Amino acid sequence: MGKASRRSRADRAARTSGPVPAPFVARPFEGLPGETDWVAMREIVPAATATIRFAPGRAPEGAPETVTIATVLPLAWPALHRDTGEILVGIQSGNASGDTSRDIAQAIELAVAAQPGSPVTTLPVSTLDTDRLQDLLDLGAPFDIEVHEGFEFWVGDSELDVEGQQSLERANESAIPTVKLAAAPSAYWCRIGERCYVRWVLPHDEDTSTSALARLHAAGTSTLGDGGRLLGCFRSSGLLIPVWEVDPEAEPESHEAGVSAMHGRLEGAVTSTAPLTAAERGARAGLMNRQVTLR
Repeated sequence: MGKASRRSRADRAARTSGPVPAPFVARPFEGLPGETDWVAMREIVPAATATIRFAPGRAPEGAPETVTIATVLPLAWPALHRDTGEILVGIQSGNASGDTSRDIAQAIELAVAAQPGSPVTTLPVSTLDTDRLQDLLDLGAPFDIEVHEGFEFWVGDSELDVEGQQSLERANESAIPTVKLAAAPSAYWCRIGERCYVRWVLPHDEDTSTSALARLHAAGTSTLGDGGRLLGCFRSSGLLIPVWEVDPEAEPESHEAGVSAMHGRLEGAVTSTAPLTAAERGARAGLMNRQVTLR
C-alpha cells in the first residue's frame, strides 16, 4: 500500500475516532422545571431574564452561585462574563448542535471559564461528552421569568458611551411589547404593529396538543374569551405554541378569564381517549396545515 493510501486511511480513522457529535433531541428542555417557559424565552419573548442554580456538586469551578438566563445578549453573544463576576447566557443565539440543552450548558461553562469582562462569541459544536442542562442544574429550583420592556438588563450598573447607548435604543425600539399572563403557565400577550395576540406554549407533546386543539376547534370552542380567533400554531423544541388574535383595544389582563377557561378546556381535551371523529380529523388536518416550525 502506498504512502498516500496509508495517510488516507489514517485520516479517516482519526475522523471516525474523534468526538461524537451530540444527537438531535426533539424536546431538549424536557425534565427541566419550567420547560414551557424555556421554550417561550427561546422563541416568543423578546426581552426577559430568569435565574438558575447549579445542582449540588455540579457547578463549574469558579462559578457564581447563580447564573442569569436571558433571551438575547448584545451582538447575539451566547454568553457574557461581566467584570462583576455575573454570568449571563443568551438562549436565542442559535444552535451549535442538534441538542439545545447541551449548547446552552456549554455556553454557561465557557462563560464561567472566560475572563471577567469578556463575552463568549461562538460555541463549538456540542458532543456526547458535553453536559446537558439537566445534568448541571438544580431541578428542584423554580424557573421564574421576568419580562422586561427593553434590554436595560444588558447594562447592569455600567454606563454606556454614545455608541452603546444608541445600540441599546435601537434594540429597545425593536422589542415587541409582551406581557406574561397569570391564568396559565407560559401564556403571553403581545402587540405586533396594530394587532394583538396571545401566544401560549402548551406543556404536552406536539401530537397530543394538536389533537386536543382539534377537538375544541371541531366543537366550536377554540376561541379565546370573547372572540379571540385561533390563527394557527408554531412548533418548537417538541412543543406546540398556538396563537390567537385578540382585540387590540383590550388590555392584556382582560384576557386572563379567557385563558383560564381555555386552560380548563384544553386539559379536558388532552385527557380524552376517544378516537377523533371525522370532523375532528378534518380540524386536525387544518391545524397541521397552519403550523410553522420555528427551529
